Amino acid sequence: MSTELLIRCCAPTLAGMKTGSMYSCPCADRKTLLRELQGMNRLLSPKGLCILPLRFDEGRALLYLFRPGELERDLRCPVARRILEEAGYEDFRLGKCLRCLVRKLQQRQHFPHEVGLFLSYPPEDVRGFIQNRAQNYKRVCAWKVYGDEELAQRTFARYQKCTESYCRAFRAGRKLEELAVAI
Repeated sequence: MSTELLIRCCAPTLAGMKTGSMYSCPCADRKTLLRELQGMNRLLSPKGLCILPLRFDEGRALLYLFRPGELERDLRCPVARRILEEAGYEDFRLGKCLRCLVRKLQQRQHFPHEVGLFLSYPPEDVRGFIQNRAQNYKRVCAWKVYGDEELAQRTFARYQKCTESYCRAFRAGRKLEELAVAI
């Protein structure tokens, strides 16, 4: 698994600006990847981060880097809770929510739109995306915006700047565990 890919796709989460990030990576051997993830979790858990495999496809894995404490807080939001309930989540404990998300991703019927709640997207935008069936958005940044366009644009610009900075630092020799911020 490429540490550089992790940093490029997850810098705002590593920096503590974002609750979680998902990315796809090459996966030739599931067991090898799981061992690599165990090692990565040993490095990242002291910083309040966890990385989980969400789905394995032919030659690829979908990974989720997140901050459990922050995700619990995000999912307690009343709007987020209603979205999850409408999406079929019955138990709102963190582990149960993650298992439900994984199950939905593995069923491959459709990509679960509530996934934005796990990625720090504003709940209003997640609700707008679901209600509008991905149409009628105001702007596209890292996500489709249905609420506050200016806030979304500023947030996206911060994420881009963070990613550029983290990629430069990694290329200059900084290690993953040095780039991960403890919260």
